[in-house]
Amino acid sequence: MPVLERAGMQIWRRRTGRDSLIRWFGWLIGVAVFVYCWQIISASTTWFFVWDAPRIANDIWTRATPPRWEYITQLGRPIWDTLNIATLGTLIALCLAVPVAFLAARNTTPSALFIRPVALLIIVSTRSINSLIWALLLIAIIGPGVFAGVIAIAIRSIGFCAKLLYEAIEEIDSGQVEAITATGASRWQVMAYGIVPQVLPAFAGIAVFRWDINIRESTGLGLVGAGGIGLQLSASLNVLAWPQVSLILIVILVAVLISELVSAKVRGAII
Repeated sequence: MPVLERAGMQIWRRRTGRDSLIRWFGWLIGVAVFVYCWQIISASTTWFFVWDAPRIANDIWTRATPPRWEYITQLGRPIWDTLNIATLGTLIALCLAVPVAFLAARNTTPSALFIRPVALLIIVSTRSINSLIWALLLIAIIGPGVFAGVIAIAIRSIGFCAKLLYEAIEEIDSGQVEAITATGASRWQVMAYGIVPQVLPAFAGIAVFRWDINIRESTGLGLVGAGGIGLQLSASLNVLAWPQVSLILIVILVAVLISELVSAKVRGAII
């Protein structure tokens, strides 16, 4: 906060003239980039459909209400498959993410020069590709079905879980580790008694949080043939069965709300 003197008086100013100029120049660049991007978007947008969207949305809403409630008897197995995809995918991801996290953490990796970069590459590569894209690739390799959805969710979750876990490992209290090391404990004993107990609460929270996210992601995998309730949604959309679509969306919403309540309760108990 610079203070300028003028005629023997101190005048307080939040920024200097140079700081203000840099700030306004930054805003100018931001506005210019926004205008340029907006022009590109406008050139590739069919505005007739945009202005007509409220009428189309109202027409679909009219066709979709009321939901076809008797169709709910056919959604039991698909929603069960969706829960299995999310749960099994999360468990597989956690089993693979734990060793990757320990190899990526600076204070537990055997080699910061060779092994840690490989572990970080695994974390980045699995996080950078969406689960739908993983599902598409896996369907081409192993065929459509629930198994492809499970593997897609697992691969997508490895990087997420490993990243949060290795950050928790790096933030542990080193004093406890040094105390156990001073007793002559081996490397594995230090790991088991000095590191794991400190990161266990974080690990449990990460597991529940990721499972909650995977419930949401697994509902859409059926749109590409990876099983679950998304498969029923895709089939209903293809035949324009809007009452069935609205019912499926309600079931998905209820499932997500229940998973949110369960994860919130579990996280509260852990914390």
